[in-house]
Amino acid sequence: MRAEHREELKLRRRNIALTVSYDGTNYNGFQWQSPPRVAVQNILEERLEKIFGDKIELAAAGRTDAGVHAFGQVVNFFTDGRIDVEKIPIAASCVLPSDIVVREAREVDKNFSALHSAKSKIYFYRILRGAASNPFVNRFAWHIFRPLDVEIMREALEILIGTHDYSSFKAASNVQRNPVRTIYAAEIFNENIFGGECLTIKIHANGFLYHMARNIVALVVEVGRGRINLDDFQKIFDARDRSLVPATAPAQGLCLQEVFY
Repeated sequence: MRAEHREELKLRRRNIALTVSYDGTNYNGFQWQSPPRVAVQNILEERLEKIFGDKIELAAAGRTDAGVHAFGQVVNFFTDGRIDVEKIPIAASCVLPSDIVVREAREVDKNFSALHSAKSKIYFYRILRGAASNPFVNRFAWHIFRPLDVEIMREALEILIGTHDYSSFKAASNVQRNPVRTIYAAEIFNENIFGGECLTIKIHANGFLYHMARNIVALVVEVGRGRINLDDFQKIFDARDRSLVPATAPAQGLCLQEVFY
């Protein structure tokens, strides 16, 4: 939602919030892109206009990167459309592609913003383990065929819990002024998904710097591979220097699971 349009849009009768799931493989992230590039927001706004009869501008809880997925993305928009909220998911399924789904719709207070009202988010990252790839998992996981020490990876994640400056994990081009965030929980566990042995890293925080989750995964994987030890991990974290962290983990393993308000 463009800031210069927000007050004008708030004059409309309703503020609608949607919970949206999408496979980000075929999109240039969530945030609107100039054609011919296509983002999830481009598709959502275009198709929702058919349902509501308004020009739609969305605000979103998170601007996921190209190739990143979401199970619980939240968006909101202002509209004069009169369709009942319980009918919106069904109507959306008739106009949206199969890789974007509206899971839930509700009418919210005019001051609700999917972005600014969010209190915390959970992201998870999946790593497919083993020598063989898996066609049913490849789009949603980073395939690592070498062994990983899960216990030491768990110890590394525990170092990150709390309120800290996470500058070491920001994007190289990040210009956000305040790199301090609070990680409430960071866990790692095994899952079996369509016969694929996956290692899942889940992080719950009050907010994430650009590329923060993927950069955390990249460094934790280096610990699991035995390339750095926990002391080195702590030193890199404390250095607040992005150049010390390896290349960002691939996008396809990351998913926005849930947003809390």
